[in-house]
This record gives sequence, structure tokens and C-alpha cells, in this order.
Amino acid sequence: MHLGGRQSKGGVELMVGRPLIGNIIKILPGATVCEDCTLEGDITIGGGTVIHPRVTIIAEGGPIIIAEYCILEEYSTIIHKKSDKQENPPKPLFIGAHNVFEVGCKLESPFGHIGESNVFECRSFVGVNVKIGSGCVIGAACHLTVPQSLADNTVIWGSEHCNREALEKQPSQLLQLDFLSKVMPNYHRLRKPNVHKRLPSRQSQEISK
Repeated sequence: MHLGGRQSKGGVELMVGRPLIGNIIKILPGATVCEDCTLEGDITIGGGTVIHPRVTIIAEGGPIIIAEYCILEEYSTIIHKKSDKQENPPKPLFIGAHNVFEVGCKLESPFGHIGESNVFECRSFVGVNVKIGSGCVIGAACHLTVPQSLADNTVIWGSEHCNREALEKQPSQLLQLDFLSKVMPNYHRLRKPNVHKRLPSRQSQEISK
């Protein structure tokens, strides 16, 4: 039986070519992950990232690596879908730093990476044939299902999915992340970090490349 080997990406060691047995959940120091969420498959959660209750993350088509300082709000869903031409070993899905997934949004992706500093607003949906750059905003209730690639700093809004280039960079979420990491332990049970190595900032930035 082929057990595969190891690969390293962004300072995180991955097992590749190995059949998935159960869940492999890696939580780095500084991450705030509520116990009441659904995590299935091989998932790595970077330091400073906050995952609210009722979040669903499913690594169906391969490992998912979430970089540092992301926010996943209640009922947001990320699924690394199996592609029609499944690679062996399966290709990881890298989600860059400082992404915000608002309440009820859903991302389905077989692609290799999602950029940094994107905002997926409430009840938005991004399908399997959509590539996302960095600094993008997917407006509330916008559904992107047609194959397309969003360039950096693209804003999608409205029922007709109009788009334009963002006039300003997305604001930093660090103050909100700091607040959430202090308040959430008072109201929710948390999953404890189980990887005792923090991603250096430069390496975490490389995740989305």
C-alpha cells in the first residue's frame, strides 16, 4: 500500500499520497476555534484565525490550509471540492491571510489557492469554477457560478453581479480579531492548539502564492 511522503508549504508539513483515515485537524497557537463547528478531513488553521460556532469546513478533494488572521463567521462554509480530474496526491487548497467569511457565505473550490484580504459577505456563494485573487469583495447574496477569474481588488455587488475595481484597500481586521480572541472563550468551548509551532509571517504570506 502506498503511504506517500511529506511536503512542506508555508512552514506546515503535509502528508501526501496517504489515504485519509479520520480527520487530521491541525490548530496552530493563537488560533481561536470553537468546539461547535464541523471540521472534516485534513485541515490546518493558522495562528490568529478565528472560527465561530456553526462553521463548516470540509476537505473533500484534498487538504485545506487556512493562513493567519482569517475570520469565519457563523454558518459560513468552505468545501475543497473534488475536481473531475482528481490529482494524486490531491492538491491542497490554500486560503491566504486576512480573509473574512461572513455569516452564511459558502465557498466551493477545487483550485489551489484563494488570495489574501478578501471579504465574502453574508450569504454569498462562490462556485467551483471561480478563481479569487486578493483584496476582492463578494457582495451580500451574490452567487458566482459561471467560470471566471477575479483580478485583485475586484468588487462584486447587486443582483446583476456588477463589478468594479475597489477604490481603497480592505481595512485591517486585527482589532476585531483581538477582540474576538479575548471575548469568545468566555462564551464558547474552544478547541485547543495541537501544533506547537507558529507560522512566521513571511511563510504565512507564501501560502497564498
